[in-house]
Amino acid sequence: MDATTTLPATTASAEPVDDLAGLTPRQIVAELDKYVVGQSDAKRSVAIALRNRWRRLHADEALRDEITPANIVLIGPTGVGKTEIARRLAKLTGAPFVKVEATKFTEVGYVGRDVESMIRDLVDLAVTQARDAQVERVQEPARERAVDRLLDILVPPSKPKAGTQNPFGFPLGGQQQPATPQTEASDDDEQHRQRTRAKFRDWLDEGKLDEREVEVDVTLDKTTNLQMFGPMGLEEMGINLQEMLGGMGKKRQKRRVKVPEALDLLAQEEAQKLIDQESAKAEALRRVEQAGIVFIDEIDKVAGRQGAGSGGGSGPDVSREGVQRDLLPIVEGSTVMTKHGSVKTDHILFIASGAFHVSKPSDLIPELQGRFPIRVELGSLSEDDFVQILTAPENALLKQYAAMFASEGVELTFTDDAVRAIAQTAARVNEEVENIGARRLHTILTTLLEDLLFDVPDGPHGDAIEITAADVDDKLAGVVKNRDLSQYIL
Repeated sequence: MDATTTLPATTASAEPVDDLAGLTPRQIVAELDKYVVGQSDAKRSVAIALRNRWRRLHADEALRDEITPANIVLIGPTGVGKTEIARRLAKLTGAPFVKVEATKFTEVGYVGRDVESMIRDLVDLAVTQARDAQVERVQEPARERAVDRLLDILVPPSKPKAGTQNPFGFPLGGQQQPATPQTEASDDDEQHRQRTRAKFRDWLDEGKLDEREVEVDVTLDKTTNLQMFGPMGLEEMGINLQEMLGGMGKKRQKRRVKVPEALDLLAQEEAQKLIDQESAKAEALRRVEQAGIVFIDEIDKVAGRQGAGSGGGSGPDVSREGVQRDLLPIVEGSTVMTKHGSVKTDHILFIASGAFHVSKPSDLIPELQGRFPIRVELGSLSEDDFVQILTAPENALLKQYAAMFASEGVELTFTDDAVRAIAQTAARVNEEVENIGARRLHTILTTLLEDLLFDVPDGPHGDAIEITAADVDDKLAGVVKNRDLSQYIL
């Protein structure tokens, strides 16, 4: 793309979103297996739901709008992978994804925050994704423009001489006099400047100017992020004060920085000039409608317990049912107004989750139950599962700690017996204190490695540390045996 052109505008169309092209349910499960241990039933369900999206978008156009998504309820205790499955699903497809807690809608007043805010949050995220994608596509021309601006700073253009006419016919500087043709000397000066500019460009590419400081003039966004609060949810009515104020919050500022940072600042500024903001918004709205995923956590907390509140008609269950009834039109399919435009929620995939220890899915209002036809129960994690979680995933906890110690120049390793001992400890504490699933591994590893994390930068530990089962027992045995200590420490 030529550096002087802008990104061609693209309008929202009915063409399918092909993020899932080529991904079968079996392949989706295989990708999820890289990050989530076990829970095969849940993985199969979300994989089928995701593939059904692709099938709908490639179905006969006359029926495409009639095929509604099969929303899912994931049932299981905390820390077994419900949120991680939904998050990895979104990353796998690049789909707009937002996670909300159902309980936040009951925190203020009768119903709390406007439930449509989750759709607005989803759209804001999608717009950011679309803009970032456009910025990525114009990086090359933006950098070329930035290089030209930087060279203008390093090798300033020659000043026109007195009496030389500009394109408007006005004499520049000095007394008014007839325009004089460029002299041979000025031609030589310009040729010399171009040769110098070419040399500086080569030095820039070779990194010979990296330590040189330059003064650049960049735009800073000083607009204050203002929100409006009121009984009608004015903060969610699409009132964007920043857009109303226009460029009032932006100001130019001179900064003295080294050449690489100056080039990055100028490239960012030029990229913003090249992208098409309106096409980014249109693309974002299309992606939200066709590929958006909303994860509603703790849905069980707004389910009315059977028999509770039956005599009154007031109290906490009224608020819970109010939240459910507010959620219903969003999940069923409605139009939500956002500051970027209207969004239809008919084909957004909703994944709800909850432990359902006290209540059960049938305690939800019947209309909402019908909008979540797929129910999947996730099992509690066993000792063997903990061993796999510690070692197998690409983002396994032990790999994360090893990477942190490597930043200090220390190689951290765990023996197989140590890994098993950590898993046994996690399973035991979950059973005796409270089952918080894989999150227990975080607290155990933090306690186990606390002294090393503190001492390694200063202590004489050498360049390798090995954790054995004896180390785990020495550090954790006393805490595990004391139930009161376990509740506070682990």
